[in-house]
Amino acid sequence: MREFTSMGMAIDNGKLKILDQTLLPHEKKWLSCENVDALIEMIQRLAIRGAPAIGISSSLLLAILAEHGHSREQLIKDGVRLKESRPTAVNLMNNIDRVLKKVSENDYPSSVIREAESIYLEDVGLCKKMSRLGANIIKKNESILTHCNTGGLATAGIGTAMGVIRTAHEDGKNITVFVDETRPLLQGGRLTSWECGELGISHVVICDSSAAMLMKAGKVDRVFVGSDRIATNGDFANKIGTYSLAVLAHYHDVPFYVVAPRTTIDPECFSGKDIPIEERDASEVLGITGGLCSYTWAPEKSPAYNPAFDVTPAELVTGWVLDTGVFTFNDLQHANWWMC
Repeated sequence: MREFTSMGMAIDNGKLKILDQTLLPHEKKWLSCENVDALIEMIQRLAIRGAPAIGISSSLLLAILAEHGHSREQLIKDGVRLKESRPTAVNLMNNIDRVLKKVSENDYPSSVIREAESIYLEDVGLCKKMSRLGANIIKKNESILTHCNTGGLATAGIGTAMGVIRTAHEDGKNITVFVDETRPLLQGGRLTSWECGELGISHVVICDSSAAMLMKAGKVDRVFVGSDRIATNGDFANKIGTYSLAVLAHYHDVPFYVVAPRTTIDPECFSGKDIPIEERDASEVLGITGGLCSYTWAPEKSPAYNPAFDVTPAELVTGWVLDTGVFTFNDLQHANWWMC
């Protein structure tokens, strides 16, 4: 395996390294990931997260295991287990399927290694294309609102929605970013704010519930979010709270964009009703768990509902910013619109 380094993952001396995102922004700790059990644990506790990143890291680990002598049969079993670790993010399934298709080729394991490396490099390129297309939409001195974390921690490249923001900043557009804290695990308050600080981007962390007030006051020019899966009709799943933002943006006439690579579109998923929604442990809602501290504020026996994602209907979206172009609702009437 050749060596790679991105903001949240790396291949170093033939080993997969993961930056533990549960410890950010206060501690920067790289974890060594040597087997499927370890990666599944990291994915499920969100040490690594983001649809592109979990798919890419899984592909890279499979390639390393193949290089280290795992048989074709064992690698297929490993891939199936990884695919089950998070059900909503379609990149995970797509990337693993791409790798496993190479298992039967005569030059295994080289075929698997080439495919995993290709998936990594492909994402870097997709991020650049999306980010440029999205940044072209942003005007000078605008204020952008974003949700969750969609930057270099969530991808191999510079990010999806955060990549758009980063590119607009590098273009000298003097933007300000309102960063939703993103309950319940604060990926915005912890991770997006950290990335903004690392990149020198002007930003303000807000409570998720502050978005409506800011929009009403005319302080938000555009909203950019990412996606874990997009249906062929344009409905998309993203971190819980995205649907609320889309409704608010629609009511206040604020342009609302979803940014994702075309690989996030699931051709077998025809509407948002077909997207499986992961439900996580109630403890994440009842208090703070893991990372650098643990504290419960709700009564111990209180029940809690904790879906990790929600689905935003296509009619609330101003534009889909993909690596293949920026698409409007009218474009969705064409078959395979994301490739047009």
